[in-house]
Amino acid sequence: MRLRGRKGIRENLEQQTDLVVLEPHTYKGRWHEFFGNDRPIYVELGMGKGQFVSRMSAKYPDVNFIGMDMYDELVRRASDKARKVWAEQGVDSPPNVALARANIEKLEEIFAPGEITRVYLNFSDPWPKARHARRRLTHHRFVDKYIGVMNAKGEIHFKTDSETLFEFSLNSFADMGLQMTNISLNLHRNGLNEEHVMTEYEQKFMGKGMNIHRVEVVIGEDALQAYQERKLAAQQAEAEVADQEDDDTDE
Repeated sequence: MRLRGRKGIRENLEQQTDLVVLEPHTYKGRWHEFFGNDRPIYVELGMGKGQFVSRMSAKYPDVNFIGMDMYDELVRRASDKARKVWAEQGVDSPPNVALARANIEKLEEIFAPGEITRVYLNFSDPWPKARHARRRLTHHRFVDKYIGVMNAKGEIHFKTDSETLFEFSLNSFADMGLQMTNISLNLHRNGLNEEHVMTEYEQKFMGKGMNIHRVEVVIGEDALQAYQERKLAAQQAEAEVADQEDDDTDE
């Protein structure tokens, strides 16, 4: 990708020390110092223009969000978006957002083991050619990186418009023995799902009538236990409903 950035873009980013982190490796193991609190950290890898991470930060103020991208111009655009979103709430400096210029390949150099609670992968490059499979962000070599920096509540949330990439990703997660849940082949089948903050790409694809595929991958031990408890509770509720229907039939 080639982006034509504004003149003086690096100087612009260097001045935004409250929001932009140009050398994120310096915060490895101490990202909570940047935010000034111990709240969970959610990271969007490949944030694009920053609409998702910005709106998520405003929607969930008790969570710290980090948006990562390797292009200065995208980081700049994301900074504009974040400030605009928070300005609408009367806040000049976004309190729970960091925008990191970084390559995902270097994830282990940026985060310490257990530092991250959730990873978002939104409309990643599908790299459709088979010889480029290792570049897909759901390839096991990347997933291993995510697992390495996640804590006991760790999860991966993945969305894409690419049916081929989604199929590849489900197989990748399954081959690694990972638990998947909330799998959807058409997230907005019944109209816009208000629970989900949309990215710029998602809005574009929705406008074209394209299906949005989504899955959550449960990683950490605590997250797995919580998933099993929810599953068991749902099964018990279904059994109780079935028993009640049987009793009504007998009457």
